[in-house]
Amino acid sequence: MARKQRSNYTNIYESFSDVSLLMLATFIFLMVTILITSRMAQEYEVPKLKAEIQTLKNQLASAMLDSKRLTKDMDEMSLMAESNPMDRIMEAATFGKKDFDIFIKGLKDLPGKDLHMIIDASGSMHGLASFLIPVLRTIVVRSGKQLAALTWYSDHRAETYTGSMGSMFDQLMTGAPFGGNLETMGKAFRVAARNAAPPGAYILVGDEPSDDKIYYSQIPSPVYSLPLGKSDPETTREFQAIADKTGGKMLQLDFK
Repeated sequence: MARKQRSNYTNIYESFSDVSLLMLATFIFLMVTILITSRMAQEYEVPKLKAEIQTLKNQLASAMLDSKRLTKDMDEMSLMAESNPMDRIMEAATFGKKDFDIFIKGLKDLPGKDLHMIIDASGSMHGLASFLIPVLRTIVVRSGKQLAALTWYSDHRAETYTGSMGSMFDQLMTGAPFGGNLETMGKAFRVAARNAAPPGAYILVGDEPSDDKIYYSQIPSPVYSLPLGKSDPETTREFQAIADKTGGKMLQLDFK
């Protein structure tokens, strides 16, 4: 009888052992299956992701090239050749007069390869705002220089723009206030010197004398001043003085 019980116990142990081995084998099989499936997925997905990333890189490079071409086209449109009729510029500026040309005496004396324009954007210039673009473009085109930066000033505020000539003129017309009653020219030169490298020359365009102090010794390049609008002796004296004290010249605007 005891021998029969020991046999039953042995069978039970053997059965548990077989079940345990079967479960272990099943577990190992599942783990191997999961690993193989994961590896296959990686081998499939990684090349796919790499291909998608490369496609995006190609699209980005194409978009950047398109952007450069558009910028170049805008610059070429802005930098009109001197032989082109000036009435195209006048039409773009909506000034309304197409039967005369603009001449600015003294441009050929500008030193260096680039220039930085300092523009009065106070309220007194509001009536001349639409006239600014043909004058500024004429300065750049006929001087043969590159426009490196543009700074406007009004009421102790000043902001500097850089980029292509077309984009700077656009920012001037959309970002400058053309309002206020203080011509803070000294502030403009300090902001210009801080925000852009010294140019070959500064071009100062305005219609009234400065309402704040100008530190001539802190202006790093000669100033070529161009007074616009009404003929005011005080404005003429100050524009001539800033040109003389910085080694520049006062420009003259003529219409033909």
